[in-house]
Amino acid sequence: MAKMSVLVIGGAGYIGSHVAHELCAAGHEVLVYDNLSTGRIENLPTTVQFQRGDILDSTLLEQVFNDNQFDGVFHFAALKAAGESMTKPDRYAQHNIAGSINILNAMICSDVSRIIFSSSAAVYGLPRYLPVDEEHPQNPINFYGYTKLNIEHLLKWYSDLKGIRYAALRYFNAAGYDTQGRVRGKEKDPANLLPIVMETAAGERSKLQVYGDDYETHDGTCIRDYIHVNDLADAHLRALNYLGDQSDNLVLNLGTGRGYTVLEVIEAAKSVTGRDIQYEVVARRPGDAAELTAVSKVASGKLDWQPQNSTIEQILTSMWTVYAPPS
Repeated sequence: MAKMSVLVIGGAGYIGSHVAHELCAAGHEVLVYDNLSTGRIENLPTTVQFQRGDILDSTLLEQVFNDNQFDGVFHFAALKAAGESMTKPDRYAQHNIAGSINILNAMICSDVSRIIFSSSAAVYGLPRYLPVDEEHPQNPINFYGYTKLNIEHLLKWYSDLKGIRYAALRYFNAAGYDTQGRVRGKEKDPANLLPIVMETAAGERSKLQVYGDDYETHDGTCIRDYIHVNDLADAHLRALNYLGDQSDNLVLNLGTGRGYTVLEVIEAAKSVTGRDIQYEVVARRPGDAAELTAVSKVASGKLDWQPQNSTIEQILTSMWTVYAPPS
């Protein structure tokens, strides 16, 4: 793999910091651009360059591009709370969509032609069939998902009109922490199940809420497909190499094809942590599908990628090393 100079936008965030570590370990030069609204600078490798900045600051963004010669860009910067996106669509449109346009325009001005975009399974909406593959219809049911799909459409137009090469990686449920212990700072204000389970096990919460136990699943709770963040990071590096070697763009799922119910996650967490985890069942949330699992056939076929760390036990064990209270 040839050494590259790479810009990681949103690189101090949860997934971005893991990717930054893998890029540095592979010998690439990395500059992280992040406004630190949710990211943690302590999660970054010591060898990266860092520029604090926002993607809405087009002047600073263009200056960073002009002052460097990047071979590729990773774009992780986004607001990502699906519920909030339905009450603050103006904020999500400005940050996610307008901010992404700023990135693409800066790339064009500085002749950078490769971008790996952090997309989401939210582009699909409610599943019409399972597991969800890349040909599944795209019909987001929240504004967050719409912004991700809109950016994918922008990437296609910029590719057709300006020669931008892109990989759009549709994550399912990213979870876990670095298996080598390089990322230790916890997510700020998590909204996803697994970190909330960990906070409950660690005593940071008295109990967690289970949203509905009357779904058509074997224990009545929702089934989701969880992917370890190290497996995600591996796919990102493979996507970067692919864009350097091949002429086509990539749109792909990153999941395992194996789903776990909420109650199975809680029971697995009890086993991993040795802690009792209290929960209460509350009403369903609007828009939650009973089951959502993925097939990642494009990643398997074109990137030779398979998840290596994504059983629920592996994911929870890596998380407990971060969340466990000091003994």
